Amino acid sequence: MPSTAPGWPSPGGEQRGHCPAQGTPDPAELSFGAPCPVRRLLLLLGLAGLLAGTAAGTWLLVKRVKEPPAGQGSPQEQGLDVIPACEEGEEEEPVVRGAPSTGPCTGGGSSQCNGTPSVSFRISTANSLLEARLEAHPGWLLVCHGHWGPSLGTLLCQQLGYLSMTRQQGVKLRDVRVSAGQRFLQATPRQGGSLQDMWQVRSSCQSGRIVALQCSECGLQAGAVRVVGGTDAAPGRWPWQVSVCQGSRHRCGGSVLAPEWILTAAHCVHSFRQPPAPAWLVFAGIVTHGSLQPEAGVPVREIIPHPLYSDSSLDYDIALMRLQVPLNFSGAIRAACLPPSPQDLLQGTQCWVSGWGYTSPEQAQVAGTLKEALVPLIGTRRCNSSCVYKGELTARMLCAGHLQGRVDACQGDSGGPLVCWDGSMWRLVGIVSWGQGCAEPNHPGVYTNVAQLLPWIHRVTQIH
Repeated sequence: MPSTAPGWPSPGGEQRGHCPAQGTPDPAELSFGAPCPVRRLLLLLGLAGLLAGTAAGTWLLVKRVKEPPAGQGSPQEQGLDVIPACEEGEEEEPVVRGAPSTGPCTGGGSSQCNGTPSVSFRISTANSLLEARLEAHPGWLLVCHGHWGPSLGTLLCQQLGYLSMTRQQGVKLRDVRVSAGQRFLQATPRQGGSLQDMWQVRSSCQSGRIVALQCSECGLQAGAVRVVGGTDAAPGRWPWQVSVCQGSRHRCGGSVLAPEWILTAAHCVHSFRQPPAPAWLVFAGIVTHGSLQPEAGVPVREIIPHPLYSDSSLDYDIALMRLQVPLNFSGAIRAACLPPSPQDLLQGTQCWVSGWGYTSPEQAQVAGTLKEALVPLIGTRRCNSSCVYKGELTARMLCAGHLQGRVDACQGDSGGPLVCWDGSMWRLVGIVSWGQGCAEPNHPGVYTNVAQLLPWIHRVTQIH
């Protein structure tokens, strides 16, 4: 992760006055300076006493002004982990807010889209049937296949957080066990307006068929980061984590979105001095980053950074890599899901960052074993406040970590995943982007906000 810490002034820059040397000094005088005349020495002693008295009085006055109110206790009594609060940073607004969508609302609840009752969708894990919930209608509705178009399946999969649709078909109602009183949602031919307006509740399906939908696999671990203060990750725990290398040299992390698509940070690859795409290799399904053999890596066919990426502000810090050969999914290699659109995540949501980056700021080498760390989301207003990042975050960024420091991503973790569990699958919420130092107090990690860039991800992967 690129550090933006300012340079410290070099030590020893202050010049100190001295008396002219009187003859050849002895060894003691080489260390402490040549003797001055007695009268000048007395004058200097008097001035030193006056300055000392002034300094002592000033210190007592400042101490009196800064003394905490009665009952508050001293900083030592409050604990070393206390971080000054930022008054302008308190908030209850979501850290992650889904990008505006022209499609049907997903996520349920009592929210509304465009002033109409919201429709939320899910796919049954038992039989892949598409189910819907409409506000003010109890229970889940099956979706009739009548007036169903191929583009609807793709759109719904993307809005549910999948990269693409893999299969859709009409299933005969007589082949499905339907409970008495089952109601259905019917798509109607759209005459302008939004997709949200195209749904009607029906007591039956005239076509006699309902929609079954399958989306690209993602978000599941085999079982059940650059990371400072993290612990070793078990094999298969983060199967979407990849190492993006030049040859066998680790440069950045990345996340598997599909067998041929990797998501990483634009600052990892956006430079005219960087090698062409075939010189980059992606290593997937590994935990130990010891002796990597180039033949085990998958060559990159194409690198696509976001066209609005700014190398100075790190805004739009996102890039897609298309592999020459698709990955073979297994227990060790799987894809992460994208955030559903729209999705709200509040500050304090616990997420995980992983990577092979530096395990301490002063240790300038990558970790041998994949690390992981639990980091909570931090409100953007707080992260942009005067005592943290002073307004440097854009809408395409989010913060996660601890204001006390100690746990954070670091150099070498850039491009890697920040994932959050939503109760059923792991969502790729952020991409390790930047920060000031590593694990410093009041300088948490800054991540690319994936939810804000979903339209670009879908557009690129579909075009290619």
